[in-house]
Amino acid sequence: MKTISIMVPTYNEEENVELMYQALKEMFKKDLPKYQYEILFIDNKSKDNTRKLIRKICEKDQNVKAIFNAQNFGQFNSPYYGLISTTGDCTISVAADFQDPVDMIPKFVKEWENGYKIVIGIKNKSEESKIVYLLRSLYYKLIKKFSEVEQIEHFTGFGLYDKEFIKVLRELDDPEPYLRGIVSELGFERKEMPFTQPKRERGKSSNNWYRLYDGAMLGITSYTKIGLRIATIIGFIVSFLSIIVAIVYLILKLCMWNSFQAGIAPLIIGVFFLGGLQIFFIGFLGEYILKINQRVMHRPLVVVEEKINFKESKREMN
Repeated sequence: MKTISIMVPTYNEEENVELMYQALKEMFKKDLPKYQYEILFIDNKSKDNTRKLIRKICEKDQNVKAIFNAQNFGQFNSPYYGLISTTGDCTISVAADFQDPVDMIPKFVKEWENGYKIVIGIKNKSEESKIVYLLRSLYYKLIKKFSEVEQIEHFTGFGLYDKEFIKVLRELDDPEPYLRGIVSELGFERKEMPFTQPKRERGKSSNNWYRLYDGAMLGITSYTKIGLRIATIIGFIVSFLSIIVAIVYLILKLCMWNSFQAGIAPLIIGVFFLGGLQIFFIGFLGEYILKINQRVMHRPLVVVEEKINFKESKREMN
Protein backbone atom coordinates (compact mmCIF):
# COMPACT_ATOMS: atom_id res chain seq x y z
CA MET A 1 0.00 0.00 0.00
CA LYS A 2 1.38 3.40 -0.98
CA THR A 3 1.90 6.13 1.58
CA ILE A 4 0.97 9.75 0.98
CA SER A 5 2.69 12.35 3.14
CA ILE A 6 0.99 15.63 3.96
CA MET A 7 3.31 18.42 5.09
CA VAL A 8 1.64 21.27 7.00
CA PRO A 9 3.81 24.25 8.04
CA THR A 10 2.47 26.15 11.05
CA TYR A 11 3.04 29.43 12.82
CA ASN A 12 0.48 30.61 15.36
CA GLU A 13 -2.26 28.37 13.97
CA GLU A 14 -3.94 27.22 17.18
CA GLU A 15 -7.37 27.79 15.64
CA ASN A 16 -6.62 25.62 12.62
CA VAL A 17 -4.32 22.67 13.44
CA GLU A 18 -6.97 20.41 14.99
CA LEU A 19 -9.47 21.23 12.25
CA MET A 20 -6.83 20.63 9.58
CA TYR A 21 -5.97 17.24 11.07
CA GLN A 22 -9.64 16.23 11.16
CA ALA A 23 -10.20 17.46 7.60
CA LEU A 24 -7.19 15.52 6.30
CA LYS A 25 -8.15 12.35 8.15
CA GLU A 26 -11.71 12.53 6.88
CA MET A 27 -10.46 13.19 3.35
CA PHE A 28 -8.27 10.06 3.43
CA LYS A 29 -11.13 7.98 4.80
CA LYS A 30 -13.60 9.21 2.21
CA ASP A 31 -11.55 9.86 -0.96
CA LEU A 32 -8.26 7.99 -0.54
CA PRO A 33 -9.04 4.81 1.45
CA LYS A 34 -6.46 2.76 -0.48
CA TYR A 35 -3.55 4.84 0.79
CA GLN A 36 -1.74 5.05 4.09
CA TYR A 37 -1.14 8.56 5.35
CA GLU A 38 1.64 10.43 7.08
CA ILE A 39 0.86 13.93 8.34
CA LEU A 40 3.83 16.09 9.29
CA PHE A 41 3.36 19.38 11.11
CA ILE A 42 6.47 21.57 11.13
CA ASP A 43 6.11 24.47 13.54
CA ASN A 44 8.16 27.62 13.10
CA LYS A 45 8.36 28.64 16.78
CA SER A 46 4.70 29.49 17.37
CA LYS A 47 3.93 31.79 20.28
CA ASP A 48 0.42 30.49 20.97
CA ASN A 49 -0.92 27.00 21.79
CA THR A 50 -0.15 25.51 18.38
CA ARG A 51 2.56 23.18 19.69
CA LYS A 52 0.46 22.01 22.59
CA LEU A 53 -2.35 21.03 20.23
CA ILE A 54 0.05 19.29 17.83
CA ARG A 55 1.47 17.25 20.73
CA LYS A 56 -2.03 16.01 21.59
CA ILE A 57 -2.67 15.02 17.98
CA CYS A 58 0.63 13.13 17.84
CA GLU A 59 -0.17 11.28 21.07
CA LYS A 60 -3.44 9.89 19.76
CA ASP A 61 -2.27 9.21 16.17
CA GLN A 62 1.16 7.71 15.51
CA ASN A 63 0.79 8.50 11.79
CA VAL A 64 1.12 12.17 12.69
CA LYS A 65 4.63 13.54 13.12
CA ALA A 66 5.87 16.90 14.33
CA ILE A 67 9.00 18.98 13.99
CA PHE A 68 9.45 21.94 16.33
CA ASN A 69 12.00 24.50 15.18
CA ALA A 70 14.22 26.17 17.77
CA GLN A 71 13.58 29.58 16.18
CA ASN A 72 11.51 31.08 13.39
CA PHE A 73 13.51 30.29 10.25
CA GLY A 74 11.30 32.09 7.78
CA GLN A 75 8.55 31.31 5.33
CA PHE A 76 10.72 29.33 2.90
CA ASN A 77 13.26 27.34 4.92
CA SER A 78 10.83 25.72 7.33
CA PRO A 79 8.37 24.31 4.73
CA TYR A 80 11.31 23.19 2.59
CA TYR A 81 12.79 21.25 5.48
CA GLY A 82 9.36 19.79 6.15
CA LEU A 83 9.16 18.50 2.59
CA ILE A 84 12.54 16.75 2.73
CA SER A 85 11.67 15.20 6.11
CA THR A 86 8.70 13.22 4.79
CA THR A 87 8.90 9.51 3.95
CA GLY A 88 5.89 8.86 1.72
CA ASP A 89 5.75 7.82 -1.94
CA CYS A 90 4.68 11.39 -2.58
CA THR A 91 4.39 14.52 -0.47
CA ILE A 92 1.69 17.17 -0.57
CA SER A 93 2.31 20.62 0.89
CA VAL A 94 -0.81 22.23 2.39
CA ALA A 95 -1.17 25.53 4.24
CA ALA A 96 -2.59 25.21 7.75
CA ASP A 97 -5.05 28.09 7.26
CA PHE A 98 -7.21 26.19 4.71
CA GLN A 99 -6.37 28.65 1.93
CA ASP A 100 -5.03 25.60 0.11
CA PRO A 101 -8.26 23.61 -0.40
CA VAL A 102 -8.07 20.10 1.05
CA ASP A 103 -10.51 18.85 -1.60
CA MET A 104 -7.80 19.43 -4.23
CA ILE A 105 -5.65 16.64 -2.76
CA PRO A 106 -7.56 13.70 -4.34
CA LYS A 107 -7.31 15.47 -7.70
CA PHE A 108 -3.55 15.81 -7.25
CA VAL A 109 -3.25 12.13 -6.37
CA LYS A 110 -5.26 11.11 -9.44
CA GLU A 111 -2.87 13.00 -11.73
CA TRP A 112 0.08 11.52 -9.85
CA GLU A 113 -1.26 8.03 -10.51
CA ASN A 114 -1.57 9.04 -14.17
CA GLY A 115 2.19 9.52 -14.27
CA TYR A 116 2.92 13.12 -13.28
CA LYS A 117 5.65 13.43 -10.66
CA ILE A 118 4.71 17.01 -9.84
CA VAL A 119 1.14 18.29 -9.62
CA ILE A 120 0.71 21.87 -8.45
CA GLY A 121 -2.15 24.20 -7.66
CA ILE A 122 -2.36 27.53 -9.49
CA LYS A 123 -4.44 30.37 -8.03
CA ASN A 124 -6.46 31.54 -11.01
CA LYS A 125 -8.80 33.40 -8.66
CA SER A 126 -8.53 34.57 -5.08
CA GLU A 127 -10.92 35.87 -2.47
CA GLU A 128 -8.09 37.78 -0.77
CA SER A 129 -7.60 41.54 -1.12
CA LYS A 130 -7.92 42.60 -4.75
CA ILE A 131 -4.99 44.99 -4.32
CA VAL A 132 -2.75 42.20 -2.98
CA TYR A 133 -3.80 39.86 -5.79
CA LEU A 134 -3.12 42.59 -8.38
CA LEU A 135 0.34 43.26 -6.93
CA ARG A 136 1.09 39.53 -6.93
CA SER A 137 0.01 39.30 -10.56
CA LEU A 138 2.25 42.22 -11.57
CA TYR A 139 5.18 40.69 -9.68
CA TYR A 140 4.76 37.29 -11.33
CA LYS A 141 4.57 38.85 -14.78
CA LEU A 142 7.67 40.95 -14.08
CA ILE A 143 9.82 38.08 -12.83
CA LYS A 144 8.49 35.78 -15.57
CA LYS A 145 9.48 38.30 -18.24
CA PHE A 146 13.03 38.87 -17.01
CA SER A 147 13.97 35.48 -15.56
CA GLU A 148 16.19 33.11 -17.51
CA VAL A 149 14.30 30.24 -15.89
CA GLU A 150 10.60 29.63 -16.49
CA GLN A 151 8.54 31.07 -13.65
CA ILE A 152 5.12 29.79 -12.59
CA GLU A 153 2.50 32.48 -12.03
CA HIS A 154 0.40 32.32 -8.83
CA PHE A 155 2.13 29.22 -7.51
CA THR A 156 2.77 29.28 -3.75
CA GLY A 157 4.11 25.76 -3.19
CA PHE A 158 0.74 24.05 -2.80
CA GLY A 159 1.05 20.79 -4.68
CA LEU A 160 2.11 17.16 -4.85
CA TYR A 161 5.73 16.09 -5.23
CA ASP A 162 6.82 12.55 -6.02
CA LYS A 163 9.50 10.96 -3.80
CA GLU A 164 11.96 11.21 -6.71
CA PHE A 165 11.64 15.00 -6.70
CA ILE A 166 11.86 15.08 -2.90
CA LYS A 167 15.16 13.25 -3.31
CA VAL A 168 16.32 16.05 -5.65
CA LEU A 169 15.39 18.60 -2.98
CA ARG A 170 17.37 16.70 -0.34
CA GLU A 171 20.48 16.68 -2.51
CA LEU A 172 20.20 20.34 -3.51
CA ASP A 173 21.91 21.68 -0.36
CA ASP A 174 20.70 25.27 -0.80
CA PRO A 175 20.62 27.38 2.41
CA GLU A 176 18.19 29.82 0.78
CA PRO A 177 15.82 27.59 -1.20
CA TYR A 178 13.13 29.18 -3.37
CA LEU A 179 10.82 26.24 -4.06
CA ARG A 180 8.71 28.12 -6.61
CA GLY A 181 11.76 28.57 -8.82
CA ILE A 182 13.24 25.15 -8.08
CA VAL A 183 10.09 23.38 -9.29
CA SER A 184 10.31 25.06 -12.70
CA GLU A 185 14.10 24.87 -12.95
CA LEU A 186 14.81 21.32 -11.72
CA GLY A 187 11.44 19.61 -11.54
CA PHE A 188 9.98 16.88 -13.70
CA GLU A 189 7.11 17.38 -16.14
CA ARG A 190 4.29 18.85 -14.11
CA LYS A 191 0.52 19.14 -14.17
CA GLU A 192 -0.95 22.52 -13.25
CA MET A 193 -4.41 22.57 -11.71
CA PRO A 194 -6.28 25.86 -11.21
CA PHE A 195 -8.20 26.62 -8.03
CA THR A 196 -9.85 29.56 -6.29
CA GLN A 197 -8.09 30.56 -3.10
CA PRO A 198 -10.62 31.13 -0.29
CA LYS A 199 -10.31 33.73 2.44
CA ARG A 200 -8.73 32.80 5.74
CA GLU A 201 -11.63 32.08 8.08
CA ARG A 202 -9.81 31.62 11.40
CA GLY A 203 -6.73 33.14 12.93
CA LYS A 204 -4.57 35.97 11.68
CA SER A 205 -2.17 35.65 8.78
CA SER A 206 1.51 36.04 9.63
CA ASN A 207 2.11 37.52 6.19
CA ASN A 208 2.75 41.26 6.12
CA TRP A 209 4.23 43.66 3.61
CA TYR A 210 7.76 42.98 4.83
CA ARG A 211 7.38 39.20 4.43
CA LEU A 212 5.85 39.68 0.98
CA TYR A 213 8.74 41.97 0.03
CA ASP A 214 11.26 39.46 1.39
CA GLY A 215 9.73 36.68 -0.69
CA ALA A 216 9.60 38.85 -3.79
CA MET A 217 13.26 39.85 -3.46
CA LEU A 218 14.32 36.23 -2.97
CA GLY A 219 12.70 35.37 -6.29
CA ILE A 220 14.22 38.37 -8.07
CA THR A 221 17.75 37.91 -6.73
CA SER A 222 17.69 34.12 -7.27
CA TYR A 223 16.38 34.05 -10.82
CA THR A 224 16.84 37.43 -12.50
CA LYS A 225 19.58 39.91 -13.37
CA ILE A 226 17.06 42.66 -14.00
CA GLY A 227 18.02 44.81 -11.00
CA LEU A 228 21.67 44.95 -11.94
CA ARG A 229 20.93 45.48 -15.63
CA ILE A 230 18.46 48.32 -14.94
CA ALA A 231 21.02 50.02 -12.69
CA THR A 232 23.65 49.83 -15.43
CA ILE A 233 21.33 51.07 -18.19
CA ILE A 234 19.80 53.93 -16.18
CA GLY A 235 23.24 54.93 -14.91
CA PHE A 236 24.49 55.19 -18.49
CA ILE A 237 21.43 57.16 -19.65
CA VAL A 238 21.58 59.61 -16.72
CA SER A 239 25.33 60.13 -17.21
CA PHE A 240 24.82 60.79 -20.93
CA LEU A 241 22.00 63.28 -20.29
CA SER A 242 24.05 65.02 -17.61
CA ILE A 243 26.91 65.53 -20.10
CA ILE A 244 24.47 66.93 -22.69
CA VAL A 245 22.93 69.33 -20.16
CA ALA A 246 26.38 70.46 -19.01
CA ILE A 247 27.46 71.19 -22.60
CA VAL A 248 24.21 73.11 -23.30
CA TYR A 249 24.68 75.22 -20.15
CA LEU A 250 28.29 75.93 -21.06
CA ILE A 251 27.37 77.05 -24.58
CA LEU A 252 24.54 79.26 -23.32
CA LYS A 253 26.81 80.83 -20.74
CA LEU A 254 29.55 81.53 -23.28
CA CYS A 255 27.07 83.00 -25.76
CA MET A 256 25.13 85.08 -23.20
CA TRP A 257 27.69 85.68 -20.48
CA ASN A 258 25.95 88.61 -18.81
CA SER A 259 22.27 87.84 -19.47
CA PHE A 260 22.21 84.07 -18.83
CA GLN A 261 21.75 83.29 -15.13
CA ALA A 262 21.76 79.53 -14.49
CA GLY A 263 21.18 79.91 -10.77
CA ILE A 264 21.65 77.27 -8.09
CA ALA A 265 18.26 75.53 -8.48
CA PRO A 266 19.32 73.20 -11.36
CA LEU A 267 22.41 72.23 -9.36
CA ILE A 268 20.39 71.34 -6.26
CA ILE A 269 17.79 69.41 -8.27
CA GLY A 270 20.49 67.49 -10.09
CA VAL A 271 22.37 66.62 -6.88
CA PHE A 272 19.24 65.34 -5.12
CA PHE A 273 18.08 63.41 -8.19
CA LEU A 274 21.40 61.68 -8.71
CA GLY A 275 21.80 61.08 -4.97
CA GLY A 276 18.38 59.42 -4.71
CA LEU A 277 19.10 57.33 -7.78
CA GLN A 278 22.40 56.15 -6.34
CA ILE A 279 20.92 55.26 -2.96
CA PHE A 280 18.09 53.30 -4.62
CA PHE A 281 20.42 51.18 -6.73
CA ILE A 282 22.94 50.71 -3.93
CA GLY A 283 20.06 49.21 -1.94
CA PHE A 284 19.09 47.03 -4.88
CA LEU A 285 22.68 45.86 -5.25
CA GLY A 286 22.72 45.21 -1.51
CA GLU A 287 19.85 42.73 -1.91
CA TYR A 288 21.97 40.64 -4.27
CA ILE A 289 24.99 40.88 -1.96
CA LEU A 290 22.83 39.87 1.02
CA LYS A 291 21.68 36.69 -0.72
CA ILE A 292 25.26 35.90 -1.77
CA ASN A 293 26.39 36.39 1.83
CA GLN A 294 23.68 34.10 3.19
CA ARG A 295 24.62 31.38 0.74
CA VAL A 296 28.35 31.75 1.45
CA MET A 297 27.77 31.42 5.21
CA HIS A 298 25.79 28.26 4.43
CA ARG A 299 23.85 28.16 7.66
CA PRO A 300 21.47 25.24 8.24
CA LEU A 301 17.94 25.38 6.87
CA VAL A 302 16.55 25.06 10.40
CA VAL A 303 17.67 24.06 13.87
CA VAL A 304 15.32 21.40 15.19
CA GLU A 305 14.37 21.63 18.84
CA GLU A 306 12.24 18.51 18.98
CA LYS A 307 10.82 15.77 16.79
CA ILE A 308 7.75 13.74 17.70
CA ASN A 309 6.95 10.25 16.38
CA PHE A 310 10.33 10.09 14.64
CA LYS A 311 12.93 7.52 15.61
CA GLU A 312 15.30 10.29 16.69
CA SER A 313 14.20 13.15 18.90
CA LYS A 314 17.43 14.90 19.80
CA ARG A 315 18.24 18.53 19.06
CA GLU A 316 19.90 18.75 15.65
CA MET A 317 20.89 21.05 12.82
CA ASN A 318 19.81 20.48 9.23
